[in-house]
Amino acid sequence: MIVEAFSDQGPAYEADVMRLIKQYKVGGIIFFQGGPVRQAILTNRYQAASKVPLLIAMDAETGIGMRLDSTVQYPFQQMLGAVEDNGLIYAMGAEVAAEFRRLGMHINFAPVADINNNPHNPIISYRSFGENRLDVTAKSLAYMQGMQENGIIATAKHFPGHGDTNVDSHYDLPVIPFNRYRLDSLELYPFKELIKHGIGGIMVAHMHIPQLDSTQNLPSTLSRPIVTGLMKKELGFKGLIFTDAMVMKGVTKFFPPGEAEVRALMAGNDVLERLNSVPVAIRAIRAAIARGDLTQESIDRRCKRVLAAKQWVGLDAYRPIDLRHLQQDLHTKAADSTNQAIAEASLTLLRNHHVLPLRKRRKRHIATVSFGAKSPTVFQRKINKQLAVKDFVIARNAGEKETRKLWQKLQKYDLVVVALYGPGIQPSNNLGYSKETTALVSRLATAQKAIITLFDNAYALNQFPEIEKSKALLLAYQSHYQAQEAAAKLLFGRIPARGKLPVTVNSHFQYGDGISKDKSLIAGP
Repeated sequence: MIVEAFSDQGPAYEADVMRLIKQYKVGGIIFFQGGPVRQAILTNRYQAASKVPLLIAMDAETGIGMRLDSTVQYPFQQMLGAVEDNGLIYAMGAEVAAEFRRLGMHINFAPVADINNNPHNPIISYRSFGENRLDVTAKSLAYMQGMQENGIIATAKHFPGHGDTNVDSHYDLPVIPFNRYRLDSLELYPFKELIKHGIGGIMVAHMHIPQLDSTQNLPSTLSRPIVTGLMKKELGFKGLIFTDAMVMKGVTKFFPPGEAEVRALMAGNDVLERLNSVPVAIRAIRAAIARGDLTQESIDRRCKRVLAAKQWVGLDAYRPIDLRHLQQDLHTKAADSTNQAIAEASLTLLRNHHVLPLRKRRKRHIATVSFGAKSPTVFQRKINKQLAVKDFVIARNAGEKETRKLWQKLQKYDLVVVALYGPGIQPSNNLGYSKETTALVSRLATAQKAIITLFDNAYALNQFPEIEKSKALLLAYQSHYQAQEAAAKLLFGRIPARGKLPVTVNSHFQYGDGISKDKSLIAGP
């Protein structure tokens, strides 16, 4: 059993986790939000309290910065999907592994090997490498190898494929209606290849798949035909099988705590992750052994598999985390350069009607507008270093008065460089723009003088009617510093456009699109 832990919840919460370790002897911890130093201190305490060293895991698809403050965050997988050089993804995996090891962690619940071919998917979306099975497979392999060749167990998810659903398994049980041929040729393909290449772990999704197991309302996590029959016997997987979080509605809607964990073990899972109640689960498992639904031998086999994994990650020679220079060690030049290289390689130029690269011209007046910003952004500041421009910002939820006022101000400019931001640093499925700001973006696009850059989820292009009519359109995928800096460089022709759209957004923007050049748009430093 792997139980959740936070390093920002205070002493009472920490004591509760400690009780689970001492009294119930759980096998591992999955850390969520907090800070690196606080987490390291807690890890040392928890490990000292456990007779058998604990497996420490994190759901860190973008590295530890996805969960911990004051640490490096790498891109989500959609941005990586636009990159043609998979060596950059391997390098990111190696950096993530180094940060994991420095924090005394052993398992990353990544990569996401789901093929996202449904633009309305509420839970995978930008977390996937894209819609093409070969791309998803190659990039998943690169990420996996970057981590595992540097001592961290990679865990592919969400078996047998969570990409083509419009239901979030955190809140309900998705139904995957496809036949076995479709599943074999698409959803299962990346997992098959990852298994062949030695992936250490696989996480099973909470989805109902009637073509694989027709038992009514049964999530795949609790299905013996799917976990044992398909994954173990047909595909020959010999690594660790993890359930998705057992607190999710995709499993708890139809199966109460205790029964759910027993069924998960009967199905063939090795590790139960994030339980509703450890005591309830243990009582139910003991009762299942007593009545013959589970055997002690099957539990022992799982324990030996987990112990073998603990030995592989070096826990047979466990040493506490050295707290000295921890913050410094988690911020390396290599991490920054990897982020920069990925940001530059992912930029996807979708439109360019003879306007890029930007050059200084007398009597041409240029404005920049950042939608969703409170003050001029990194992108605007970088542009200002190259050209004399006038900066504007406007809120995502601006009303009719503000948008009309800004439109009137922009009339005197020959060119408007537009930046579109979502509500946070990570991409989002809905940018949350008001109808007035959405209309202003569309109006600028059709005015034939707008260069638009989207710093968010590629699918968000659908939220702006007629955005395809903009003078130039650039997709940067995320809004972190390196992405904004790279986008500004590309506008001035200092770096080439190399990214390819990893998903089909609509009839205007399809998989593989991207105006690509082998060299910078103009020569020069």
